[in-house]
Amino acid sequence: MIYISDVMYWISTGLLVPVVILLIYFFVRALILVGSFFGQYLAMKRTQRFVNSHLDRLTPDNLDDFVKSLPDNCNALVIPYIRKIVEAKGNRALTDRLLADFEIAVDKELSTPKTLGKLGPILGLMGTLIPMGPALAGLAQGDIASMAYNMQVAFATTVIGLVISAIGFIVLQMRQRWLFQDLTNLEYIAQL
Repeated sequence: MIYISDVMYWISTGLLVPVVILLIYFFVRALILVGSFFGQYLAMKRTQRFVNSHLDRLTPDNLDDFVKSLPDNCNALVIPYIRKIVEAKGNRALTDRLLADFEIAVDKELSTPKTLGKLGPILGLMGTLIPMGPALAGLAQGDIASMAYNMQVAFATTVIGLVISAIGFIVLQMRQRWLFQDLTNLEYIAQL
């Protein structure tokens, strides 16, 4: 049994460095996500303001004029799909496929914040539990300096993991709301 315990201890201790590296990577990725989120927020506000101002007045007769007035330099996900759906007018199968493609694109757009929201706490917890073993061993041997260092690593990884998760969760919630509104608008345009 001692050999099994030693092997498990070596494996878990060996995982500390990869966990810390992954935490740092995901923390940087979360910061990049926050930056891109603000750019996307501004583009989304402009796009939704534009689309919503025209949506109530849309009829099958003025759809082509609406498409011509869409901004060309906008990087919002919904704009190319509006164009494609209007071009596919009358072809129900193609319209349904385009709506399904939009849902797939939405899922892809949401994958990074979903990943951060789930992996942040997992890696944070792993980074907390792994150094606790050496910290307890240091405490048992009276090595307070070793225990303090390991506890510092444990708490730092917890905090970083929670920050990663919080960023991922908040961005996920906001993007889901925007993209579901875009999907609703696309479905409305498709039915005209």
